[in-house]
Amino acid sequence: MAVLTYPGVYVEEISSGVRPIEAAGTSTAAFFGVAERGPIGSVKKIFNFTEFQTVYGGFLNGYFLAHAVFQFFNNGGTQCYVGRVASGADTAAVTILDRGTSAQDSMTIAARSAGLWGNHTMVIIDSGKADDPANDFNLTVYQDNPKPDEDPVQVEAYENLSMNPASPDYVETVINTASKHITVTVNTANSNQIAGYSQSAPITLGGDLLGVNQRKFRINIHNDGYRTVDLTVALAAADVSDLDDIRAAIAATIQAMTPLRESTPANAYNVTVTVQDANMLRITSGNTGAASKVEIVAAGDPLENAATALRLGKRNNGAEVHGSSAMRPRNTPSEDFYYLGDDTVNGAVSAVQPGSDGTLPLHDNDYTSAFAWLDTIRDVSLLAVPGIGSTGVADAGMNYCRNRPLSDCFYIADMNRDDINLEDATRYRDDINTPNSFGAVYFPWLKSLDPTGLSAEPISVPPSGFVAGMYAQIDAKRGVWKAPAGTEAVLGGTVGLVTDLTDIQQGALNKNKKSVCVIRKFPGSGIVLWGARTLSSDPEYKYIPVRRMAIMLRVSIYNGIQWTVFEPNDEELWSQIRLNIGSFMMTLFRQGAFQGSTPSQAFFVKCDGETTTQADIDLGIVNVLVGFAPLKPAEFVVVKISQKTGRN
Repeated sequence: MAVLTYPGVYVEEISSGVRPIEAAGTSTAAFFGVAERGPIGSVKKIFNFTEFQTVYGGFLNGYFLAHAVFQFFNNGGTQCYVGRVASGADTAAVTILDRGTSAQDSMTIAARSAGLWGNHTMVIIDSGKADDPANDFNLTVYQDNPKPDEDPVQVEAYENLSMNPASPDYVETVINTASKHITVTVNTANSNQIAGYSQSAPITLGGDLLGVNQRKFRINIHNDGYRTVDLTVALAAADVSDLDDIRAAIAATIQAMTPLRESTPANAYNVTVTVQDANMLRITSGNTGAASKVEIVAAGDPLENAATALRLGKRNNGAEVHGSSAMRPRNTPSEDFYYLGDDTVNGAVSAVQPGSDGTLPLHDNDYTSAFAWLDTIRDVSLLAVPGIGSTGVADAGMNYCRNRPLSDCFYIADMNRDDINLEDATRYRDDINTPNSFGAVYFPWLKSLDPTGLSAEPISVPPSGFVAGMYAQIDAKRGVWKAPAGTEAVLGGTVGLVTDLTDIQQGALNKNKKSVCVIRKFPGSGIVLWGARTLSSDPEYKYIPVRRMAIMLRVSIYNGIQWTVFEPNDEELWSQIRLNIGSFMMTLFRQGAFQGSTPSQAFFVKCDGETTTQADIDLGIVNVLVGFAPLKPAEFVVVKISQKTGRN
């Protein structure tokens, strides 16, 4: 409240007490499986299939992670997490020597992730197009061409890379930030570091080497900043036709300077100036290290400029060699590559680490242990292990969804690839030991065109990716309370079913306990999801939309009332909670999310002295009771037909 100190009108803003609750997302999926490449031991969020291919590679024969992600996006999904399952995979790498006279390891170039795929990656290192070939280098990444007998395909190119850690073009920083295919690890123990120097182009001797006023140039030592070197005093008694006198004057003038920056090594200005081959000057930094360098440019006034006459600096065709120059990797041998994981230890190659896929998943635990990678992910709501039809994996997936702190996931199970008839489907359903309402199983597998083009005939693919995409599509169009089934749930990307069931056969799978969701093909509609039951025997949560609606409400309310923690526990707080949750539920009611023609029939929110007793208050507890009347699908539509006599 404002302090009232003078007569007048005081205006204040006060809170309405309404803190809108946002509906939680319901269609972000997580898929686990075998991939060609990509990170292992964690999940990555993917927003389209092109991004999946970039990170995880393409389609694999016998594994269906890529197929599921492709069909997820193809059927309406917008974002998903992907977890690559592998054990003992190795990362392809090659270690390259530097250019020093006593060669040491310069760097190790490795594939971005473990796997056999890295053995098909190669690089070229050269200085051909570098702006400063004495110090910088270029690195180009290639991959084997999938077409036989054709040259490798260039996938990335980087120019003007530096071995100086202080440079913005430092190779490790640039590659590890930008590359989607490789990483670079520089050998920090490399001792082939020199004192950087600037050497002039050959100077034409004879007569005065400097004009009357040519006494200045600008120098930058160890990146201390450009400053003027004024030779006026040092050359006052010198012979400007004698290169050695000029050498001595330059040395004395620079050595008298002190660093401008605190970070500049104290000995940097303790330069050595020498005459090379009788007609070239070399100014060498007093400091040795990767960042050591001497750079020279002309003085500000052209009439006073000595750099041009002495041919100092790159603009005057001089050479400037940095302390890191000998540390850079050797250029690739002519018409050859450095092969990651598949090179020979010879010449510039000092070590090779072959890439491998390790042991591919063989047991249920290989997949189920990966679920823990989602423990810290809050926005995932669907879970699947495409193509893995083990009942043990299905059990573990449903239990993981139920046992998450918010029970905020729903598992979509596939049957085995070999489960192709009613007996197989029945046996699979009956073998599930601990079914609950946090999962559903779909049958049969679908037929799809081979995206690799290797098979002229359609291949069989698991339904979980299609189904998760359809969940997302129905959620966006109708809401999570609408059953993801019916004639509007037409699956895209499929050309047929592995098994066509009859109505009677579907009835055998549509039991009250452990029901199987069937995929059917109908004339005029196409291939559609024709079932919406969970695997639970609990009649309250028999239907998929009821369970997923309850998950959405739980997560939304949990996220939306975090502000209540540590607020005073009294009627004012309780009324605000009722108002906020009630407003949220009313919004859903108006969207048609509940049964009932009036709000009181559709839902209730109770938070008062009855739900929260004094004992609860003493313990710091607020109890909120929220009830809703869920919509349940019209699964059986009964039409009664009778004859009408002509006289009636």
